[in-house]
Amino acid sequence: MTTQTALRTAHTAELAPADLAAARALMDLAFDGDFSDEDWDHGLGGLHALVHDADGELLAHGSVVQRRVLHNGRSLRVGYVEAVATRPDRQRQGLGAQVMSALEGIVERAYDLGVLSPSEEGEKLYLAHGWRTWPGLVGTLGPEGVEEMPDEDAPMLYGADLDPAHPLLIDWRDGDVF
Repeated sequence: MTTQTALRTAHTAELAPADLAAARALMDLAFDGDFSDEDWDHGLGGLHALVHDADGELLAHGSVVQRRVLHNGRSLRVGYVEAVATRPDRQRQGLGAQVMSALEGIVERAYDLGVLSPSEEGEKLYLAHGWRTWPGLVGTLGPEGVEEMPDEDAPMLYGADLDPAHPLLIDWRDGDVF
């Protein structure tokens, strides 16, 4: 097994169809088939962090896309992290950490804060990188106006000092809102 890796970042528009196909296939592999086309669509249109081995095989991926949250009377530009995965046989080798460090750098330079919806498996990685679970209420500004989401799993935030006394309302999208 080759241990040398290379990280690159690129916008969706800069990725070749083969790059996108490899990333999509990685999602299916890493999530054991539980990653929908809607989930994949949510990770497109922003910046991707990709880790390849010396032979060019994709080992890990993540992306950050722009979204908006309303909080305490303000509209904040959010770097929303999506489609984070590492090839199962290469997990626990720091590849996910490489991806997250790249995405966090993008969030720090371009957004008011970072937001993601963690999987159980990924939560430890995010906590180790300084992400914190949002303790307040969440909702969305949907087609019918403000919709509270009391049963939604709490998202994680990065680089934010928001008041949990005020709900976090994220912009509406098809599929999983968070």
